[in-house]
Amino acid sequence: MIKTYFKQAIELTRQDRLFSTLYITGTGLAIAMTVIMAVIYYVKLAPVYPEENRSNTLYLTNALFHSEKEKSNLNAGLSYRALQEWIYTLKNVIAVSAHLGSGMSGAGYIQPADRSGDFRPALKLVDPAFFRIYPLRFVDGNPFTDSDLESGIRTAVISDDLARRLFGSTEEVVGRSFTLDYIDYRVCGVVHGASYLTNESYAQVYLPYSVIPNYKKPLTEMFPYCGQYNITFLVKDDAQADALRAEIKELTRRVNLEYNDFWSIDLWEQPTSHFVSVFQEIPSDVRFSFWKSAGYLIVVVLVLLLVPALNLSGLIASRMESRLPEMGVRKSFGANKGALLSQVMWENLFLTIAGGIIGLIVAWTTVYLGREWIFTLLSDWPTATPEGANLYVSGEMLFAPTVFGIAFLLCLLLNLLSALLPAWMSLRKPIVYSLYEKR
Repeated sequence: MIKTYFKQAIELTRQDRLFSTLYITGTGLAIAMTVIMAVIYYVKLAPVYPEENRSNTLYLTNALFHSEKEKSNLNAGLSYRALQEWIYTLKNVIAVSAHLGSGMSGAGYIQPADRSGDFRPALKLVDPAFFRIYPLRFVDGNPFTDSDLESGIRTAVISDDLARRLFGSTEEVVGRSFTLDYIDYRVCGVVHGASYLTNESYAQVYLPYSVIPNYKKPLTEMFPYCGQYNITFLVKDDAQADALRAEIKELTRRVNLEYNDFWSIDLWEQPTSHFVSVFQEIPSDVRFSFWKSAGYLIVVVLVLLLVPALNLSGLIASRMESRLPEMGVRKSFGANKGALLSQVMWENLFLTIAGGIIGLIVAWTTVYLGREWIFTLLSDWPTATPEGANLYVSGEMLFAPTVFGIAFLLCLLLNLLSALLPAWMSLRKPIVYSLYEKR
């Protein structure tokens, strides 16, 4: 039966090419715009390389230090002392990693041996636990160790694209050196480079944060626990995440009691899950509401679907009027409304799927060609892509089963919204009226 409907849909497409073209084009544009949104949020939320532990990753990026006595506020990260006394002693975690936000003594430029010109790589100052939370695949070598971090040895993990640029190959690179801000660093490992779209983990050079001379120094002596370290936690499950938040709330309470006469600290609702961090870009935003953000996205999706559905519904209603004689003849030979409605829905579904396929292709092409700007469209605080950053869209980002599933569901929904009501209204008309239309 479905095969018969498919053949009839092809024949009707040939007979009314204008209708078919408008229908497929309208469907394709609606699907394309919605799939682009789906891809953007899939890349931000899904477990893609190397951020495969996103569902179990939490962040602590900001702390507000307040001194009533000095009438002073400072919103920043945590200091090295805070790491040692507060963070690394937490129990409800699998791994804890600290990332030093800044602090390079120079501008962070590499001086290549071939003197082809200095360039600035994407750089992260981290600890060895970083590579446990973000399982980067090592092409050669290993990550730097805890002893490297403690001793401040100038060693580095670099990406494969940087290895090819510096040494012409990713093989036999471990043990070789390169110059960063006119200081030599020895390569201890080469990783398969990620995309800048996974910006929590992306870098071309990973250094121990102890290579910075003043990495133990707080931002100000007034707040000895205030610094430039951002913290990433890896937990086992949601239960451990809740336990970690409770542990940090208790820690905050004890610290504020201990230093009540000097200063206080506010961590808001941190640590924040990766899911929430995508929508709440500033942890201190007390006005943030997840449901408000989700409601905004739902409204956008509904607009993208309902407006084309209304236009397509008008086209289908007009087409159904021209097919009333055909439907009247079939009714007179015993066809019931359910069978006729099923036929119309299947015919339109084939056209919708054809538009959906075109929409997928348009969406993938748009995302790939516009990857440098399209992923900032829905951000409250968009940032420019650093020069030389490896910004690519991998196959697992574009051709994910989730994206295919979303596209198929959108096709079904658009088909129901646009075809069901006009088809049902037309088929309600009496046989005599339908046959009379043939005159």
